[in-house]
Amino acid sequence: MCMRLSDCCAILSKSIIYLTMKKFCFSLLLASVSLFTTAQTEATFKPFNNLDLSVSAGTTGLGLDLATKICPIVQVRAGFHFMPEFEPKMNFGIEGGRYDANGNWVTTRFESMADKMQEFTGFAVDSSIDMVGTPNFNNLSLMVDVFPFTNKHWHVTAGVFYGSAGIADACNAIEDMPSLLAVGIYNNMYNKILTGQPVIGDDIYLTPEIEDKFLNMGRMGIRMGDYVRDVVDGEGKVVHKAGEPYIMEPDENSLVRASIEVNRWRPYLGFGYEGALFKRDPSYRISFDCGAMFWGGTPSLITHDGTDLVKDVCNVRGKVGRYVDAISKLDVMPVLNVRITKQIF
Repeated sequence: MCMRLSDCCAILSKSIIYLTMKKFCFSLLLASVSLFTTAQTEATFKPFNNLDLSVSAGTTGLGLDLATKICPIVQVRAGFHFMPEFEPKMNFGIEGGRYDANGNWVTTRFESMADKMQEFTGFAVDSSIDMVGTPNFNNLSLMVDVFPFTNKHWHVTAGVFYGSAGIADACNAIEDMPSLLAVGIYNNMYNKILTGQPVIGDDIYLTPEIEDKFLNMGRMGIRMGDYVRDVVDGEGKVVHKAGEPYIMEPDENSLVRASIEVNRWRPYLGFGYEGALFKRDPSYRISFDCGAMFWGGTPSLITHDGTDLVKDVCNVRGKVGRYVDAISKLDVMPVLNVRITKQIF
């Protein structure tokens, strides 16, 4: 006997409903078991019940940190990072110049000024000096790692670095101090001649012919670049016009110095991967972290006279110019670190 089509459709519909309900109940059972297992795990988990010690190396320097879990998928790390000391050198040329009657800067011959300086000061002056850079990039860190996947390998990280505002310094090489001392003495004499003061004491002046030579040669210093805007003094008077060269002169200690400055608090956001270092000993792990440290704005490169080479000066020369170009484009610092971890308990 053949079954009618309507009966077949009814039986098929009941079968589909039955299978669907069975699958739903089975999925609900699995979800309940999973939630129960997770609840049991979280209920039995004790925060701060483990401690890991890590050493790291990367763009933030060498580091040491301690970590502990506050729940099965969240870990807190606190550490210290420091940059090993190295001293790259940057070379700058010394040159001279003066303002003409129209207020324009006129470059003068260094050789004539060097001869005159040696004649009056007894110091031979080199045509260039070296500045030596030294990193000061030391940071405390507090990080939170979240492991969102069940295999606990991948993690996302948020946290903050804290360190000194000055992360690198540069100062002239020791062997160039005699030249800078001579430049300082020369400029002091030039200032006195320009303002009509006696060169020595209260009544010792140079002859008019020698004074004219000084005035024609102008001042001396290290030409770093050109001003991007007018510079005014405390009374609102323009002392340097936009487009004029910025000439860095030695300070009262015959030094030329500069410092890279950023915010002390530097937020971090990144991700990473962690796995076993040795198959036979899971207490050793290796991890890779990649992310960005946020400066909180463009870093500044401040000279000893208060000029910001990043914001106040353009066309900066030599290797410092390449540094300035790189700094001006980096509101964040790329972070790439490798960590080796040992579970203490």
